[in-house]
Amino acid sequence: MIKLDKLDELLIQVEKPARYTGGELNSIKKSFGDGRDQFRTRFVFAFPDTYEIGMSYLGLQIIYALLNDVEGVYCERVFAPATDMEEKMRENKVPLFTLETKTPVSEADIVGFTLQYELSYTNVLNMLDLSGIPLFSKERNESHPFVAAGGPCVFNPEPMSGFIDFFMIGDGEDLLKEVVCKHLEWKGSGRGRNDFLASIAELEGVYVPAFYEVSYDDNGSIIKYSKTDTHAPERVRKRVVSDLDAAPFPSATIVPFIETVHNRAVVEIFRGCIRGCRFCQAGMIYRPVRERKAGNIKKIASSQLKKTGYDELSILSLSTSDYSGIEELVTDLMKTCRENDAALSLPSLRLDSFSIRVLEEIQGYRKTGLTFAPEAGTQRLRDVINKSITDENIYTAIEQASELGWFNFKFYFMIGLPTETDTDLDGIVEIAYNTAQILRKHKTRSGRSNVTISVSNFVPKPHTPFQWFPQSSRSEFDRKHWYLKDKLKNMKNVTFSYHGTESSYIEAVLARGDRRSGKAIFEAWRKGCKFDGWREHFNFDRWIEAFKCAGLDPDSFAMASPGYDDVLPWDIIDSGVTKKFLISENEKSLKGNQTPNCRSACSGCGITAHYECDLSAGDVK
Repeated sequence: MIKLDKLDELLIQVEKPARYTGGELNSIKKSFGDGRDQFRTRFVFAFPDTYEIGMSYLGLQIIYALLNDVEGVYCERVFAPATDMEEKMRENKVPLFTLETKTPVSEADIVGFTLQYELSYTNVLNMLDLSGIPLFSKERNESHPFVAAGGPCVFNPEPMSGFIDFFMIGDGEDLLKEVVCKHLEWKGSGRGRNDFLASIAELEGVYVPAFYEVSYDDNGSIIKYSKTDTHAPERVRKRVVSDLDAAPFPSATIVPFIETVHNRAVVEIFRGCIRGCRFCQAGMIYRPVRERKAGNIKKIASSQLKKTGYDELSILSLSTSDYSGIEELVTDLMKTCRENDAALSLPSLRLDSFSIRVLEEIQGYRKTGLTFAPEAGTQRLRDVINKSITDENIYTAIEQASELGWFNFKFYFMIGLPTETDTDLDGIVEIAYNTAQILRKHKTRSGRSNVTISVSNFVPKPHTPFQWFPQSSRSEFDRKHWYLKDKLKNMKNVTFSYHGTESSYIEAVLARGDRRSGKAIFEAWRKGCKFDGWREHFNFDRWIEAFKCAGLDPDSFAMASPGYDDVLPWDIIDSGVTKKFLISENEKSLKGNQTPNCRSACSGCGITAHYECDLSAGDVK
């Protein structure tokens, strides 16, 4: 345990010391009793970003509660220290420590990172270094903890495969329990590290990279994966929780002492998505659709509000409006919130007439603004990406909302999508102009209206129909940013913002990287890269230098156009969605043909070969 007086000396010198103190409401601190071995498996949940971001991640709350409910297991938390705290820790030789017991992370049995975004990879290395844990898995011995990883990024685990002992692919609720139970059996048995890895490699959803070799041709293309251990499967199929109601979900989440990104109670109402947008990785890897029963949602919501004191409740999903009983659920949750003097937040709504009515009832006179995500400026391009929203949908919703008193709208678009032309960019401008005109028609002289156009850059992600497309060049992204900026600059009450080109490029490189790119990640970290998802910390030149040092061309990842028969770095992972389906969707995109949502007609993605889809209720238009 870190000496508390030494820790106190550090905390008075840094910003937001509550990031590192622990002891929050509903946090768990288990007693060790007479011996430290009472809890035989110590699992540290590691979030590779600051406390404020990590504590807003629902997955942390779920895993923390479920692991601490397993006898003999203790789950603690650790986050990436901010730069001021890291500096003081290194100066004073204080290792990275857990929030609950202030124990060095190196004393854990398993350190589990969640990889939510590629630009967090250097933070993983930095946290391992601060912990005194060897960065490369091959350099660890019996004295070191196992280093694990989960989250959406592990659907291409290869860039981080040199640093991670084992990956957990897919839903973690059941899989994590099985992993820690295997560890409880293994610990004290006298068997080596490899025996534990072999035992968990047989679990569905576990990928042990050391149990596979990758062969490359002279051009650096992958020829094949070869197993080096009989316990490893040919491909690793993702793990799926089939029944959300049976899965553990926290009724009392940890309440931070300081403001975080999301300060509110949260209930996940369903997992998966029926829409099938061709650029969207989450819509593919989180299949099949599984709903939590309304009664259970209300029970969890009521408990969380009572046990946390939050004054806001948010329901979580990829597309809230697609919950089969959304109208009745929202009505009941509004009653629950009123009983607990709390507000209800509904993200990811389709702005149809029902949604507008609900928002009117929820927000009343607090018109905070509404958000649309058309993604593309023209119907042609929305057909290409399979985004089922029309211009009529957009303008009808704006008319209805403005009549009810909303005058602030935000639109999310993506540029660099396959087949995009300047005509599609003009469509973005047209939507901004028409929206401003509608608001001007309904607006009284008092008050202000605003239309925000927010643009992100297309990143081709693994396990999507667009995984075979290259990313646009950096110069093309820059040209399109300036094209839109020039067209929108003279529009009254229209604001334009866009995502950084260089960070999107590195995101694409890492998203599509293979095992060799781990060398570049290591070199980037050695050159000082960390908190790469933060604009003020991101250093593009260091990343380019890192790839040069690793002898790799980043363009060969970001701007690659592989063929359908090529072996992709992430082919070792079975997401449940077949390559045949992804190819079919890719071909349909080139013809501008849409695929109906899953409740209208099964698209034959392959997920039902192993898992059941909860698509029995309701017609979805």
